[in-house]
Amino acid sequence: MTISASERRRDIVELAHTSGLASVDDLSRRFDVTPSTIRRDLAQLTARGEIARTYGGAMALGPSGAEPSFRQRTGEAGVAKSSIARWARRQLVDGETILLDAGSTVSALARELRHGFTGTVATTSIAVVQQLAETDRVHVECLGGTLRVASQGFVGPLTEASLERMTFDRVFLGADGVLASGHVVEADLAQTRLKELMCRQSERVYVLADGSKLGRATFHARAALPAGWTLVTDDTATADALAEFAAAGVEVVVAD
Repeated sequence: MTISASERRRDIVELAHTSGLASVDDLSRRFDVTPSTIRRDLAQLTARGEIARTYGGAMALGPSGAEPSFRQRTGEAGVAKSSIARWARRQLVDGETILLDAGSTVSALARELRHGFTGTVATTSIAVVQQLAETDRVHVECLGGTLRVASQGFVGPLTEASLERMTFDRVFLGADGVLASGHVVEADLAQTRLKELMCRQSERVYVLADGSKLGRATFHARAALPAGWTLVTDDTATADALAEFAAAGVEVVVAD
């Protein structure tokens, strides 16, 4: 039975919310229409703020396009985030001083650090502090400031003042979206200002982002990344997305 375009688009939004991520190919088969028809549907739904476009498909936004909560993010793409976190953990050398951003993928890295890492971790994230609170091998510096409830992280002038007094061997950033142009997409300007400062204070910069976040520009605030940054993603990233980052000269790691 053929359904109307409006019914199809309504169903696409529902699928994006219930399944988390819907691909163009899957939607094309499901509704028995061409991929180009699905792409037009996704473009209209994105323009109306009902979904967020990703490479090869779409994912749900929160209510009215709102920023999802930290708890919601923690429940998404768990396998991908664990794979990314394990790769990041293997890069660390005991004795290093590292900086961990707020975000669910970065929190997954903190969980990995409980097993054997010895060094200093500075962080703006409540979740990271909780992960490392009972680990006596890790010296933790909490960079306090104004709490953002959605990210469970600190931002603002107090956080920035603390950052300016330290330097780091590596920083691991989270992101609402990451672009091949060398930008991290975030929900507000305070986050982007803080991320740029984090990068300036760090020798190596890593962005931890599962495949659904590549090319995702749900929000309008952006932080510029320095030359030589590394994207760490997972095998849900599409070949087209990875090729765009590689063509821009970004070092790309696909964690198993």
